[in-house]
Amino acid sequence: MEAFETSKSPLARDSIEQAGEVMETLAWEMLRLRLSMLVVNELVKRRAFQVPIHLALGHEAVAVAVSMAMGAHDRLLLTHRNIHYNIARNADLAAEIAEYRLERDAPGGGRFGAMNLIAPENGIVYTSSILGNCLPVAVGVAKGRAVKQADAVTFAVTGDGALEEGAFYEALMMATSLRLPLIFLVENNDWSMYTRVAERRCALDLQRLAEAFAIPFRRLSGDDAEACLKGMTALRADVAEAQRPAIVEVTLATLGDREVTEEGKPPRTINYHHGGAAHISYEAGPIIEESERDPLYRLSGRLPAETWRRLVAEARAPLDGFLA
Repeated sequence: MEAFETSKSPLARDSIEQAGEVMETLAWEMLRLRLSMLVVNELVKRRAFQVPIHLALGHEAVAVAVSMAMGAHDRLLLTHRNIHYNIARNADLAAEIAEYRLERDAPGGGRFGAMNLIAPENGIVYTSSILGNCLPVAVGVAKGRAVKQADAVTFAVTGDGALEEGAFYEALMMATSLRLPLIFLVENNDWSMYTRVAERRCALDLQRLAEAFAIPFRRLSGDDAEACLKGMTALRADVAEAQRPAIVEVTLATLGDREVTEEGKPPRTINYHHGGAAHISYEAGPIIEESERDPLYRLSGRLPAETWRRLVAEARAPLDGFLA
């Protein structure tokens, strides 16, 4: 299993210090991720895959921040919506698409599809389509790393829906009791499938929950790429030094909303959950919404226009052929 020790991420943690222009690096990685998902979206619309695909348009900042913050020995465990982390950790889009096509010569032999896709060589050791399932597994992974005395932090990514699962609280209690360097990362898009959180359950305050367990809590905005990177890097360092878990909640928007009409009811907008985002296209990208909800739109305003255009062209160049 020690073959996993060398991360093959395009951006390991020490790259942050080596890069002269962190913002350019951050922008290029987010553009590569956004445009890669737009390629996958076009292929979904062409019915190129037999497995369900959960896009993560609007989640780019947190995925790139985690990838850049991870150390070479760190581990990442994911949920069903994992495309953004898998692509952030793997610059080979063809390999990802081969997995979605269930091709035997794909890196994983086409056995994992999309919702259970792992990439141990990139630090992604477990992914599960079962809600909240990766959380207790992450405790075991973090404990294993501790037993081996590895200089490592484990990241467990889930959505706000998993807060309704007992596994979340059990894993949090066990990780705290064992003082494990484990980051519970909750992506909160305020939706569970097609209903808003407030329509379904009471509010949950993760900051107060963290206080109850006497562990750090951090809230980040998924539309602010620079803040995500700084916050995730600082939290990773704190967890590694203190040898204890932490909770980070990232509020973000899953782009791709659509309007539905039900008999006898006025039209309403529902959140994108899975499948193709019909009104979003690769050609019109990379920016999907000219609003603060879109992290790429917000980031574009922080770079000179000429630099942004150059980065977009560079990110597009290796991807255009996928849709020829």
